[in-house]
Amino acid sequence: MPKMIFVNLAVTDVAAATAFYEAIGFTKNEQFSNDRGSGMVWSDTIHIMLLDRDFYATFTPKRIIDAHTESGVLLALSFDDRAAVDAITDAAIAAGGRELHDPQDEGYMYSRAFADLDGHGWGPFTMDVAAHAEQHP
Repeated sequence: MPKMIFVNLAVTDVAAATAFYEAIGFTKNEQFSNDRGSGMVWSDTIHIMLLDRDFYATFTPKRIIDAHTESGVLLALSFDDRAAVDAITDAAIAAGGRELHDPQDEGYMYSRAFADLDGHGWGPFTMDVAAHAEQHP
């Protein structure tokens, strides 16, 4: 089995969160989905579990943050080019998400940022590693 990551996110409305993530390019895995959570697939090794807040609470004794006002994690996704970074960010905004700041262009790296319906922050980016190495030896 390859090494994989499953990111668990607490959400207030599983159906709305599922529709949001489908709109930005994730695929719902019906095998790992029910009324309390949706298993969303980004790639063969990256999965997002959208869990109803009450169900999420069964996995931890800690207080669950309100990602609209507190930060618990920042998630970044790499893309091959600027157009793909723009496409996912624009899709997120169209699906009800919120852009968090203006695009950032460092020459070797281009990034944007958005929050999903529950305030979880995502930072799609593209980076030219060779150009970075030249600028930062």
